[in-house]
Amino acid sequence: MQAIRWKNSHLELLDQRILPHQEKWLKITNSQQAADAIRLMVVRGAPAIAITASYGMVLAVRAGENRREASSKLLEARPTAVNLRWALERLAAISDEGIEQEALSIHQEDLEINQAIGDFGAGLLTGGVITICNTGSLATAGYGTALGMIRSAHARNQGIHVYALETRPYLQGARLTAYECQKEGIPCTLITDGMAGALMATGKITAAVAGCDRVALNGDSANKIGTYGLAVLARYHSIPFYIAMPTTTLDRRCADGKKIPIEERKADEVRRFHGNLVAPAEVDVWNPAFDVTPASLITAWVTEKGIWKPPFPSA
Repeated sequence: MQAIRWKNSHLELLDQRILPHQEKWLKITNSQQAADAIRLMVVRGAPAIAITASYGMVLAVRAGENRREASSKLLEARPTAVNLRWALERLAAISDEGIEQEALSIHQEDLEINQAIGDFGAGLLTGGVITICNTGSLATAGYGTALGMIRSAHARNQGIHVYALETRPYLQGARLTAYECQKEGIPCTLITDGMAGALMATGKITAAVAGCDRVALNGDSANKIGTYGLAVLARYHSIPFYIAMPTTTLDRRCADGKKIPIEERKADEVRRFHGNLVAPAEVDVWNPAFDVTPASLITAWVTEKGIWKPPFPSA
């Protein structure tokens, strides 16, 4: 499964806002459209955002835009995912003539990174595995990070059964992870976010695994809102909690989680669903897109270079 296609003259993105009921590809022809697609969550997931921004820079160069202004516009689209900054900084050192090939390399490298994470992480998972948000092909170049670990474990016949949190308020778990698992033939049960503790108490869960949008140098990990609560529940029930971490998501400039910027999104993402009002129209809303899980609650970080614990290896 893929959510990003480069057509040499334009970018195509699978519109993840309307999955699983519609599969619609959007044509992206300029850097502003790429930035809008990131901000509006047509595309989401830290690796996929970085890939999209890379192709956005290719389109900017072709249009003769000021490269610094185009890069700033893309960077501001979503502030928490550090892969976005990493990709744009990498492209800043590349000539106009070489930028398309560099973007293609970023895309291909992410697929290889994900497959390596899956290989290293598969041995950690067996039986019931709980996860949050979507960390699969739709969030990456086409394999997945946390869901990539699950996919690899399933391929090894390790009796995997996914329990996917719906992931309020945007329902990436319900709409996307359940969709991917069905497409891949991976046994999957969908639960609401509030059911995680009760499920863990049944003894059906052997591990919890999540992705990350930014990891501080001490291991504090920012991921989709609800991850912190899931980690707390896992610790109480003595269940190992793993973070699938491409090393591009490790922010060595950030000492700890207190310094990770947390994106706050519009209130109507909580008040409404698919445009339909589900709460009082004027009720106050707090809508952070991410939370930070302290390193002390994380069993290990699974990277494309192996299974890590702080202090992380030097670059």
